[in-house]
Amino acid sequence: MKLKDLGEIDTEVVLFGGPYSNLHATRALLDEVARLDAKAICTGDVVAYGADPSATLAAIRGAEIDVIAGNCEQQLGSEARHCGCGFEAGSTCDRLSAAWYAYADERISAEDRDWMRDLPDFACFTQAGRRFAVLHGGATDVSRFLWSTSPEADFAQEVEALQRHLGDIDGVIAGHSGIGFIREVAGVTWINAGVIGMPGNDGRRSTQYATMRGGVPVLHDLTYDAEGAFASMQTAGLIQGYHTGLLSGYWPSEDVLPPELRRASVANG
Repeated sequence: MKLKDLGEIDTEVVLFGGPYSNLHATRALLDEVARLDAKAICTGDVVAYGADPSATLAAIRGAEIDVIAGNCEQQLGSEARHCGCGFEAGSTCDRLSAAWYAYADERISAEDRDWMRDLPDFACFTQAGRRFAVLHGGATDVSRFLWSTSPEADFAQEVEALQRHLGDIDGVIAGHSGIGFIREVAGVTWINAGVIGMPGNDGRRSTQYATMRGGVPVLHDLTYDAEGAFASMQTAGLIQGYHTGLLSGYWPSEDVLPPELRRASVANG
């Protein structure tokens, strides 16, 4: 387990996950970081569905952002042949992942893989007297999906595992599931900062990130050139459905989602 202690952060923090090889969204997020003059932390999966894995990595690395190893970094760094996303075998998400993972795997350099292998699994920092842990999915499993509707026992298991490694914490910052939320659960504030590279399956093109000042997190929408990202995926031949999701705001498959977060339930809710 690799842990990076970021110490005390007095400035505003921008928290985000899943650039997903979406260079257009990444540039928009970096512009926001610069506008706020903020510290930025990424919960991982810099490379995934989109058309520009190498350029997205270069943008993130050039901005000297602290990045936690997501499952994609772990898999690509170890030259594995699949994304390790935690999709059920044979599911639509599992089948669709083969194309984008192979595309990304062919386009990143040996230096990129070295950088991925060197990333921490966890980070921690304090702000306004509160101590936060940062991870990708879960402490027990990097690819664990935790949703706004997940049982409290699932969060409690992860908090307990984190505290065994890191000691007492007041909050957790996570990613992986792709839909942002803030929930007081298992004795901590659990902050899923969402992802910037793909909409949150809510029918909108905007994506999500979070900010934190004074230990208080807030979720935000990120507006970016989704048409440009869509065109880049078309040109790259990445037309398995995630490209249209950039414009529709809905994922090409919802089989990874709990029923209550699928579009029919959200529309009726």
